[in-house]
This record gives sequence, structure tokens and C-alpha cells, in this order.
Amino acid sequence: MSEYAHPEALVDTNWVADHLNDPNVRLIEADEDVLLYEVGHIPGAVKLDWHVDVQDPLSRDFIDQEGLEKLFGNWGITNDTTIVLYGDRNNWYAAYSYWLFTQYGHKNLKLLNGGRTKWEAEGRPYTKEVPHYEHTTYHAQPADESIRAFRDQVLAELKNPNLRLIDVRSPQEYSGELLHMVNYPQEGAQRAGHIPGAKNIPWAVTANADGTFKSAEELRDIYGGKDVSPDNQVISYCRIGERSAHTWFVLTQLLGFQNVRNYDGSWTEWGSLVRSPIER
Repeated sequence: MSEYAHPEALVDTNWVADHLNDPNVRLIEADEDVLLYEVGHIPGAVKLDWHVDVQDPLSRDFIDQEGLEKLFGNWGITNDTTIVLYGDRNNWYAAYSYWLFTQYGHKNLKLLNGGRTKWEAEGRPYTKEVPHYEHTTYHAQPADESIRAFRDQVLAELKNPNLRLIDVRSPQEYSGELLHMVNYPQEGAQRAGHIPGAKNIPWAVTANADGTFKSAEELRDIYGGKDVSPDNQVISYCRIGERSAHTWFVLTQLLGFQNVRNYDGSWTEWGSLVRSPIER
């Protein structure tokens, strides 16, 4: 993995297997299917439920600095703990978590390359035992929202010639052919289509069949072929921001792009805004 801009952002299954009993490492499983953890998880891993653990209970936003400190404290995480994130769907929500935790300044963050798919394919052990860790005191920094885009910012920058909007959804969602994704009623919108000027680069094209990331050369070809380069300002989006966080991870951690933001409001917000410009 040394070919990537930040190889330290990834670990492989062998590394995880060698650190299962390392008290300085905390495994966090973040799945799209929140029931998978109970079916079986990597020994020592704690469960992150995206519907509950990192969502503000009232406004559509994430938990605040204090909320993250409480969450990490309950998981026995300190500022020096190495956090390894993994999950299903080629690490959709694991990458989403990585992006969120980056905002709050945690330094030692890693993704398990290949996630559950790779771990299972190799026949590695699962457990149903839920670990309990001694409570710690964690100190987060105030959220750095420079890697997060909001709707007014996107709207204001639509005519910026250096901006590259990346719609990471499927071609059917991008074209407007598909308004609602099957089994995702919570991700609905009033209108179908895409943000004007957005380029369709589905998140899945960056992954191999075993769930691992493609090579740096392949990834550069994918984005370069769509006129997306490190010199651009980039904003990625999907429906709620989890797939586009995966693309944010690829661009920033694997390819070394410096100016990438994830628009987590994404299509559920944009597609329901009154008078928002839409293309099909």
C-alpha cells in the first residue's frame, strides 16, 4: 500500500489479526446493515450504529464535540488510541466515520482495506461477544468543517471553473431515471437528477471485487479521465453523504488531493430544495 499518498491510512487483514489484543488499538465496526455486528464481528470491535451514535437527535447534523468525547470515552478510546474502522458495503460507513472523526481531530485513524468482505473471504474469526472497555477521558478539537460542504456553498460555487462536483451515485440515480433507491426510503427526495455540472464517477469503480481499493495508478486514471485533478477544488456527494465520504477518502488519503469536501446534505437535501437547479 506504499503506492498511496497516505499509506498509513490503511491496514490489511494481517495487520488487524496481529493487533487483536493490542490495548492501544480500537476496532470500530460501522455497517450500512446495523444488524451485522450481532451476527458476528471481529473480536474486540465495538459497534457504531449510524442511526443513533453519531446523529444529533433533533437537527439533521452530527453529534457535537462533547457528544464525540462522550462516545469515545464510553469505548475506552484516548487521544493516543489507534482507531481502525471497517464495515460492509466496501467500507461505506467506515469511510463516513473516518471523515467525521477527522473533523474532530483524531490523529491515528485507519481503514481496514477490504472491510468485512475481505475478512470473511479469508475465513478469519468472528465473535458475538460484546467487549467492554474501561471508561476514558477523551478531548476532541472543535469540528474542522473545512472538509465539509453545505448547500449554500455548493450553490455559490456552481459557476467556479475550478470546481469539480462529483456525483458518486449510480448512473441511474445521476440521470434521474431512478428517484428512490429500493430499500432506502429514508434517502428519498422530491426530484430526481443531479446538480448542474456534476460529473458521474460512481464510488464503486474505485474498489476491487474483494472490497480493497484499486491501485493508485488505476485511481488516477479514473479521475483524470473525468478531468478531475489535484489542482481542482472538489466536492463529492451522493444521497446522504456516506458513499461520497468513501470518494473523499480515496481522493484525500489515497491520491493526496488537498482541497476536497464532502457535501453530506447530498441529494436528499438538494433534490427537495425549492428552486434548486437540477439537470437530467
